[in-house]
Amino acid sequence: MILVISILVLALSLVYASQNKPVVSATFDGELAYAHVLAQDALGPRTPGSAAHAEFIVYAQNEFEKQGWDVSLQQTERMGHAITNILATRQERPPVLLMAHYDSRFFADNDPDPVNHTAPVPGANDGASGVAVLLELARVLPSDAPVGLLLVDAEDQGRIQGWDWILGSRAFAEAQDYQPEAVILLDMIGDADLNIYKERNSDPELTEEIWAAVKSLGYEQFFIPEYKYTMLDDHIPFREKGIRAVDLIDFDYPYWHTIQDTPDKVSAQSLQIVGDVVLAWLDGFSASQR
Repeated sequence: MILVISILVLALSLVYASQNKPVVSATFDGELAYAHVLAQDALGPRTPGSAAHAEFIVYAQNEFEKQGWDVSLQQTERMGHAITNILATRQERPPVLLMAHYDSRFFADNDPDPVNHTAPVPGANDGASGVAVLLELARVLPSDAPVGLLLVDAEDQGRIQGWDWILGSRAFAEAQDYQPEAVILLDMIGDADLNIYKERNSDPELTEEIWAAVKSLGYEQFFIPEYKYTMLDDHIPFREKGIRAVDLIDFDYPYWHTIQDTPDKVSAQSLQIVGDVVLAWLDGFSASQR
């Protein structure tokens, strides 16, 4: 009897230990991020006002909430167009905002075939890639990470009558009564041939911090330590408010605003590299706050 009781106690102890063992921190998975690219592409082009656009909002909200994030929708209007920005947080006024735009462009007006100029852009890289990294970060970030995840609407409709660029980010920045300490924008970061240069409209200090993280990971081959482009992008409304903001963008992308911006041009490895860099920078930022 004593032997039986001892065995039962041992068995219950092992079950308890297996159920209460320390949770191993999740690591960023580029393949899982790529699955989010495929899921967005399967909806169709997420052009403002389309069914795919509405379906994406539901998809993103569900994905964030599944990982324990609180989701708020900023529903507003710009130039007569409905705007829906999606913010996922775990704390009020997070000091870091990571952001990407989720809309895809109405017209593939850079396509080499003029017949395609009135077709919508699939937006696998220009839109879906940055979103995919943020959705995967939502899975791996610890609950106390000082981070908000922001998906902005209506970034990509400039040079179209009745529209302009960066409408969603302007609406969000104008509505905020607090200033995050850092904003990092991910735009077109899934290119299979990844070449991200320093961007001239970005905050220089924050840029150097990110490239220090790049160097610590040995990723200088993909994050080129040189300035190349000057971008009008979703970081600009934050920079105009004096907030440190950086645009991480690979603008050497031959399929920009064409019907060829499809998932086969996006690489899970590139998503992995960008996710690793963001997490490495966040580690440094969090350490500096202690």
